[in-house]
Amino acid sequence: HVQLVESGGGSVQAGGSLRLSCAASGFALSTYDMSWVRQAPGKEREVVAGIYTGNGNAYYADSVKGRFTISQDNADHSLFLQLNSLKSDDTAIYYCAAGPSFVCSSGSWGFASNYHDWGQGTQVTVS
Repeated sequence: HVQLVESGGGSVQAGGSLRLSCAASGFALSTYDMSWVRQAPGKEREVVAGIYTGNGNAYYADSVKGRFTISQDNADHSLFLQLNSLKSDDTAIYYCAAGPSFVCSSGSWGFASNYHDWGQGTQVTVS
């Protein structure tokens, strides 16, 4: 069965960096579109980045564009999110999520409801 396990979260000062990892098992990473979704206390889930399995194109929310970078290593079954220039507003639980291979190409990558498998999340705290 599909399993996603995030790691790499932690506490960091504003302006700092973190690198999140997501280990995928039970499916081939190249067959699903993948994303990173965050949820802060009292706020709705926000898809911050998506990656299209077809050509590796990446998509970003305006709130993180230029600061975050999504990437994946299909051979290593891993998804990554590099977080730079962190702000207090970036404090949230970050989840990796897998969705159908048409999510990004259809323009629907930004909707959290389109992703059908989720990890347990990793906490990022920026002070």
